[in-house]
Amino acid sequence: MKSSQTWVDAHVQSIRDLTPTVREFSIRPTEGPLPYAPGSHLQLEVMVHGRPQVRSYSLVGAPDGECYRIAVKRLDDGKGGSLAMWQLAQGDRLRISEPQNHFPLAWDAPACLLVAGGIGITPLVGMAQALLARGTRLRMVYGVRSADELAYAGELKQALGDALVTSVGQKIEFAAEIASLPAGTQLYVCGPAHMLDAVRRAWALAGRPMADLRYETFGSSGRFAPQAFRLQIPRHQLDIMVPADCSLLDALEGAGVQTLHECKRGECGLCAMDVVAVDGAIDHRDVYLSEHEKQANSRICACVSRVVGSVTLDSAWRPDKL
Repeated sequence: MKSSQTWVDAHVQSIRDLTPTVREFSIRPTEGPLPYAPGSHLQLEVMVHGRPQVRSYSLVGAPDGECYRIAVKRLDDGKGGSLAMWQLAQGDRLRISEPQNHFPLAWDAPACLLVAGGIGITPLVGMAQALLARGTRLRMVYGVRSADELAYAGELKQALGDALVTSVGQKIEFAAEIASLPAGTQLYVCGPAHMLDAVRRAWALAGRPMADLRYETFGSSGRFAPQAFRLQIPRHQLDIMVPADCSLLDALEGAGVQTLHECKRGECGLCAMDVVAVDGAIDHRDVYLSEHEKQANSRICACVSRVVGSVTLDSAWRPDKL
């Protein structure tokens, strides 16, 4: 169950490959695109294993009044959404939401540090453009595993010059980056969960206000490769296997267990469920639960987190009482 939103018809206007694993899609809604602010995203309905599923993608760059731009990284061992997107061709029709924004810029900061990991660069392109236009002091750190994964690096380098620092195959020293920032700087980070955890730890150790740290995550990275695991919910008399290419949330919905959810990126916490028992390990991939909660293994965010072994959960469902 999720909040209501408006969906519209659209088609793929054009496609271009940015890197060997990142493809950009220009998507034009039937009645033209709506304006949106930096940090916004679209939700798209795609067919995954023969079933319609919803995926979220950050909007790239400033609005142009013609199309929405998104970029999708192909994940061969993912849950199937990226592979379904890569099968789209120019002219194909699909359903999209209106732009939404859970990662907004605050315009009152004297300076900003933007940190991207891999495909996490997508929302930061528009942020950089907007901040430059306002004359905000800006620095961007962009980390990737290999040089051929530097999507949008060319246009960012042209716009930012020396304010863009790329890190290829190396650990980013977040403590040093944060120590050099003037007071009042806001940090915006988008990337895998382990990067977000590292940034949050460094930010907290530096004594910076947590309100000045903003983040977006795709909830796609964890400690372990996705694998099937056993799920039990005694209250529903449920005992099933969650496939490696299926999220816990999707498995619950497929089994008829209604679960509250909203972001599907491990950020809002609406889908968090109580853990009764775990035989193995929980692979926490969210940024909602605190480090203490993750270590306690008392809750799990069903949209992105997984299990190695088996887990017994409790749902919010209770039988009606007269």
